[in-house]
Amino acid sequence: MGKGLSSPHMIEAFKANPLLLLFVVCAIGYWVGSIRVRGTSLGVAAVLFVGLAVGALDKDLMVPEIVIYLGLSIFVYTIGLSSGPGFFATFKRSGFRDISFVVGMLILSAAITVGLFYLFDLDAATAAGLFAGSTTNTPALAGLLDLIQRTASSQDLSSIAQNAVVGYSLSYPMGVLGVMLMISLMQKWLRINYEDEEKQLQTEYPISEILTSRTITVTRDEVVNMEMRELVQRFHGRIVFGRLKREDEIRLASWDTRLQIGDDIVIVAGAKLMDEVMDFLGHSSIDQLAYDRRVYDIRGLFVSNPKVAGEKIASLNLQEKYPAVITKVQRGDVNLLANGETILELGDRIQIVARRRDLPALNSFFGNSYEALSHINLFSFGVGMALGLLLGMVDFQLPGGITFNLGLAGGPLIVALLLGYLRRTGTIVWTLPYSANLSLRQFSLILLLAGIGIRSGHTFLATLLEGGGALIFLCGAIISIVSALATLLIGFKLLKIPFSFLTGMVANQPAILDYAIQESGNKLPTIGYTVMLPISVITKILVVQILFALLN
Repeated sequence: MGKGLSSPHMIEAFKANPLLLLFVVCAIGYWVGSIRVRGTSLGVAAVLFVGLAVGALDKDLMVPEIVIYLGLSIFVYTIGLSSGPGFFATFKRSGFRDISFVVGMLILSAAITVGLFYLFDLDAATAAGLFAGSTTNTPALAGLLDLIQRTASSQDLSSIAQNAVVGYSLSYPMGVLGVMLMISLMQKWLRINYEDEEKQLQTEYPISEILTSRTITVTRDEVVNMEMRELVQRFHGRIVFGRLKREDEIRLASWDTRLQIGDDIVIVAGAKLMDEVMDFLGHSSIDQLAYDRRVYDIRGLFVSNPKVAGEKIASLNLQEKYPAVITKVQRGDVNLLANGETILELGDRIQIVARRRDLPALNSFFGNSYEALSHINLFSFGVGMALGLLLGMVDFQLPGGITFNLGLAGGPLIVALLLGYLRRTGTIVWTLPYSANLSLRQFSLILLLAGIGIRSGHTFLATLLEGGGALIFLCGAIISIVSALATLLIGFKLLKIPFSFLTGMVANQPAILDYAIQESGNKLPTIGYTVMLPISVITKILVVQILFALLN
């Protein structure tokens, strides 16, 4: 890490001030994680490896354990809040198939770990750490360390915990590289055509489309007297209508509006679908209504009013109060086509068409305060975290006399999934603004990685010097490669899951997801990743603890 960090004066300063040590590791680790080699970077995971390197300088370099536990609990809680809706939507879309598949593949990884445990005579902590590292799951490692803290004897506690981190750290690289290798090989062997998959899935998953608007002139006799609701149904809800010009009058179209020859109507749809809509209705209009803002205007408004958050657009009854229509919802970097079933979240930026005179009232209705979005409702956040921590303390009895609990990782995650799905209870909004959630998640993960790395660095170095690192690295490669191969092959051949989704399902780490998106040329892997994430996090947290208890 350079002469500066390893100098005796700096090491003494780190010993005297653990906060200085923590933030130096965070800063350097974040910088290292941003370095890209052949298009791939470690991301925030680099904080762990920098922490290991700095911790190896002196066995007395430490940060308080509360830093690790705080980072872990907040990290999994924020993941749960954002993943709740997608997690429960999985049941509605494909039942238990995807969930059972993901759980089954993780149990396969655990079974391989057990085999390696007996084959190479590993200790239980190292084997459990191997499982967490080969699946690149830091919450699982933290859950394992939490279990060790509660069950190990005081004289063995330090060495057992450090063995777990060593197993995790040495298997982590192949947890990333091994999966990327399998994606590359399997897509060639199975002759995957990502463009064909995207076309086949476009109706149900229009995730890669760029939304656009166009004024279309109605010229086809076949659509005369067709209601707007029929038009929307024809295109499977993938279009939104706005202003309509009939003769010299401009107004907002409604579901009951019937099309007439000569009408000019603004349609919002994906760029690929727009030509199909235009061919069905007529042709592109010379006069684009979007530029006429004398009566109706288009505004982007932030959703910062808690009364609106968690509500479906249809339940707002906007058109009963104002002639207004929401056409788009921007959530983070993703643009969503708005419809009645779209649920608004704090931090969403909506595009709304309304009369100019109604815009001040609509501005107040939605909030439109960027400053308010940076605030966290500490009441709902605190209550949710407290409920999760309490659930994590509950002991569960398994056959064979094994007792375990969800701990600081599983408890907050399960509560957050439920609260994220509910979104609100009466006046309490459980979800966080999108930007606040991401900021908390990243900061807490960095605290978690830095704390684990620093506390285990000296043992990590000792293992490498003693020559035990190669075996652990090999075991990690076996687990990650065999698991990824089985997931891609069984999922594609037997369950007929699109390969684009499968690459997201095996993407245990953001770098793998970036690679999958790059290979596919679209964002369909994020669908699989979203389905996999909450299920796999919960399963890994549980499995790694059961694994340690069984092997110990």
